[in-house]
Parts: sequence; C-alpha cells; structure tokens
Amino acid sequence: MKAVGTHYNAEGACEFAVWAPFLKDLSLSIVFPLTKELELPLPGDGHGYFHALVHEVPPGTKYFYRIQGQLYPDPASHSQPEGVWGPSCTIDHTVFPWQDSRWKGIPLKEMIIYELHIGTFTVEGTFEAAAARLADLVELGITAVEIMPVAQCSGERNWGYDGVFPFAVQHSYGGPQGLKMFVDSCHAQGLAVILDVVYNHLGPEGNIVEKYMPVFTDRYHTPWGRAINFDDAYSDDVKHFFIQNALHWFQHFHIDALRLDAIQTIYDMGAKHFLRELAEIVDEFSGRIGRKFYLIAESDLNDRRIVLERQREGFGIDSQWSDDFHHAVHARLTGETQGYYQDFGSTEKIARALKNGFVLDGRFSDFRKRTHGSFSQDMPSQRFVVCVQNHDQVGNRFKSDRLSSLLSFEALKLAAAVLITAPYVPLVFMGEEYAEEAPFNYFVDFKDEGLIRAVREGRRREFAAFGWKNEPLDPFAADTFLHSKLHWDKRREGRHAVLLSFYKRLFELRKTVPALKALDREGMTVAILEDVIMVKRLWADSCILILMNFGKARADINSGEDFQMGDRILDSCEAQWLGKGTSLPQRLLPSTVLTLNPLSFALYQEI
Repeated sequence: MKAVGTHYNAEGACEFAVWAPFLKDLSLSIVFPLTKELELPLPGDGHGYFHALVHEVPPGTKYFYRIQGQLYPDPASHSQPEGVWGPSCTIDHTVFPWQDSRWKGIPLKEMIIYELHIGTFTVEGTFEAAAARLADLVELGITAVEIMPVAQCSGERNWGYDGVFPFAVQHSYGGPQGLKMFVDSCHAQGLAVILDVVYNHLGPEGNIVEKYMPVFTDRYHTPWGRAINFDDAYSDDVKHFFIQNALHWFQHFHIDALRLDAIQTIYDMGAKHFLRELAEIVDEFSGRIGRKFYLIAESDLNDRRIVLERQREGFGIDSQWSDDFHHAVHARLTGETQGYYQDFGSTEKIARALKNGFVLDGRFSDFRKRTHGSFSQDMPSQRFVVCVQNHDQVGNRFKSDRLSSLLSFEALKLAAAVLITAPYVPLVFMGEEYAEEAPFNYFVDFKDEGLIRAVREGRRREFAAFGWKNEPLDPFAADTFLHSKLHWDKRREGRHAVLLSFYKRLFELRKTVPALKALDREGMTVAILEDVIMVKRLWADSCILILMNFGKARADINSGEDFQMGDRILDSCEAQWLGKGTSLPQRLLPSTVLTLNPLSFALYQEI
C-alpha cells in the first residue's frame, strides 16, 4: 500500500506523495516560512503516484500542488491552518512529546462512552478547553470519550460530517497539535478516545480530492450525493486512501477506536468488502503495536455480518450501534410513533432490545414495508453500542430538543437506568447526564449560496416526513451554533445535580456488581407483565433483579421464585433522587408481591 500525504524520514527530509492516476504531470509549490518559494516537478511512477523527497523543508512549511496552472491543497493534507482553500502544511508527527507510553487501552466490553462535539462541549469550543473538563467525565464514571468528526471542513463551525480533508484536523478546534494534546490528556486520566470518521461521503464545499483521483462513482448515490468509489474502476487505490486514513489516526494521534459513520452508504459489491479489508489491516496493525485498536460501525441495516467474525464470512468489525435500542426506549417514553418510530412504542419492544440487541431481527417493518434485519441473539453483547440519546437523534429533530425537554424527571431516571443496566456497551450524549436543556442544533458554515439553499430545503423535506411543518432553525446562523453549547454550571443545581448523581451511582454499580459488569445475556432472563419489565441477571455468584415500570400507573407484580433473598441497592423513587417515596421493601424475599410506582426503576442484589 503506497503512502500518500507528507512524511518526514529519520534524516529530516520530507516526502511528498500524491495519487492522481489521470494526471500526466504534477508540480509541488513550496512556500517556506521566510516567504521563499520553490516549485518542483513531482516524478510519476507510471502507476498514478507522484512523489519526491525534499530536503531542508522544516515542519510547518506551507505548500500547494499545481495542476494545469492552478494551485490546490494536498488531498491528504495533515493540516489546513488557513482553511479549505489555503495551503497545506507539513507536520512532523515524531516530535510531539507523548506521555502515554504505558497506555494499553480500554477493552471494548468495559467502555462507557461519552459522545461530544468539540465545538459545543465548552464555551471556548477547543481541544484545550475540552481537556480541562475531562476530570468531570472521570468523576462521572466515563471510560471512553467519543468525539464527533474533526476532519477539516469549510468554515469555523460544523457537525463534522462535511469534512473535505480526511487527514487534517479542524483548525478552529486547535488543529493537529490540539487533538494530540487532547488524546494525551484523555489517556493520562484513563480515558480511551473514539474518533468519528466519515468514509461514506465527502463534504460539498472545498472538496478538492476529486481534482486528483476518481474518489466518486456514479454507480450509487447517497443522501449526500455521489458515493465513494469502493468497487468501480481504480477503487483499489481509493480503498487504500481511506485505509491509510484509519491508520493515520491510530498511529499519529494514538486514537483507540474509530466510529465509522453510516456504513449502510458504503457500497462495495466486490469479493472483499472495504469494511472487511479495513478490519483485517487494523487487526494487523494492532498485532504490530501490541494492543487492540477497535472499529465501531454506525448502521441502520441490523445486519449481523457487519460484526460477524471473518472466519464466518463476516466483516469482522468489533461493534455496531443498535438504533433499535434507542428507538424502542424513545418511542415508549415519549409516545412518538411517526417516521421510523412506528415500528416501536411498546414495552415489549424494549424487552426485545434487551434480549436480542436488535428489535427488527428478521421481522416485518411497518416503516419500511418489508422484512428487516437479521438474527442477533447469539452475538456477543459487546458487539452492540446502545444509547437513549445521541447527536443524530437530538439534532435531527425539528427543535433539536433533548429528552430533558420531552420527559418528566421520573422518565429521565428510568431512561438512564434501562441504558446503563443493559448488557451492552452504553453511550451517553454530552449533557444527558445532568438533563442539559440547551438544544443540540444542526449547524454548518458554508459560503456558497446555492449550497445554503439546498441544505435548507433538504432539512424541510426531512422534517416533513415526521409531520413537522414549521420552518426549522437556520443551520447557517451563528446563534444556532452558540445556543447548542453546554451549560456546565447547571450540573451543580437542583434536579440537574440530582440526575448527575443518579448517573454516577448507576455507573458505579455497573462497574462493581459482577452481574452488571459482565456483558452476558446467557445468564439473563427478561419477563414482561403489561408495562413492567423484570430482568434477572446472573454472573458467577452475583445475581441481580431489575424492575422497571414504563407505565403511568402503579403496577403490582410477583417477584417470582428464581430470585432468592436480596437487598434493594437503588430505587428511583427514593427522596434522594427526588422521588415521591417507594412502596418496595428494603429486603426482598421469594414470591413477594411488589407495587411499582409509575415510571420507576429498582435494583435488588441477591445476598
């Protein structure tokens, strides 16, 4: 696999390499720090690659490539300090003073993930400011931080999914050095780092990659336009371009895992799918480094092959998001059944998500009007990342409103409990833990008027599918971005502080109670009685009983004979959680009739 981009060798010389199979000649235009300019031809190797080894090019040198008289940045640029139209900048990745030599990573099954957006996580919106808040996440009980995409995109603010320089770090957040500092700080505090990357499309503004290579294909189309070329002519080197990108984050930035955005729009009908090849090479890289680097897919396909082992003809991706878990909890607690929520809404669907990972596991989907998904009950539990909120499910709503604006306080506690006691890898969206009330709006900072109009119209069409008729917020307004920033001061106030403590207690129990810590479904039974779900989880000598009432009325149930004597170790109805008082006994005996309050959660541990 031939390298692209810029790389410094041991002697300090810088290699410039580009893949541009349709170009006959290419030249390098270097701008030295002292404004001395130098133009050099890049020799081709006959296979579409142009490269040159240049001496006396210090790190931080700015450069362009000249194509038919026009100057363009490097498609594999590691830094764009002047934005998407400015020069690329060389980076010597060997000189950063990493302090994480003893870091061995966090096993996937032990991850408690906190998803955040660097630009809105703090008032400053930088890596440096985010690093200053890491202690709060450690205190909460988080073990892994997932940051939304940081690849360089047009403008100063963006969700991150409009990146046009896959190897460069958004300059407005702090650039490459800022990201390295953030990762180093995370590792110092025991936090793994997951980076969201986008291999299904490139952003629409500032995209110069196609000036060099056949990165797109007309065979398929995505919601964002033409698909990335993973199986058409010249696709081998397109695959290598993005595989190098994955290794770039692992090697140069010490990222622990990649979250692969919307892989259902990565189209590859070849004998070896891009995702399988990516997983193979990442596993080889992990073996060379001596620790595991993970791949986590976002997918709405409910396809077991994504995470099935390669020996069983799967892709071998380590884990995938289960949208079904989110949809089941959201639809039941909010009562929303429009759009894709029409396949959900009952307590039974939550129970199925708990037992199976997927709800639609080869069943008919009313929303799609066809059978959807595949059998998932036999898959290891760490193959599923679950949530009750995330950037998409909040930001793609008409008002970008969080559960804190949709649910009662009792329901917020219940949502937290069903998430954190589930036998899967939990993900919390920033601010969720203290009922942040600020919306998480969709925002971008494009300059092209035609593109701006197209984005606005696209948002209107999306909202119409959910019956939301009013005019959505303008994603291009600066206030739309500013109003999405977290209010950290709320964490210490009133019900916000109580919910924060409730999350802390749940994470503490998840880490210390073996039956909760073990992501095991073989030792789990799930029973449903109308609006009540009873879950028994057994691991070695540890046994727990989870009681959840999703109804708005009290419910009487029998605890059954399988659970022996146990103590109540968490009850959402207690006064310390701003509950209205509990009717449950402190010590539970077999076959006890229990009265559960509406929208309540209780946890017993067998003694």
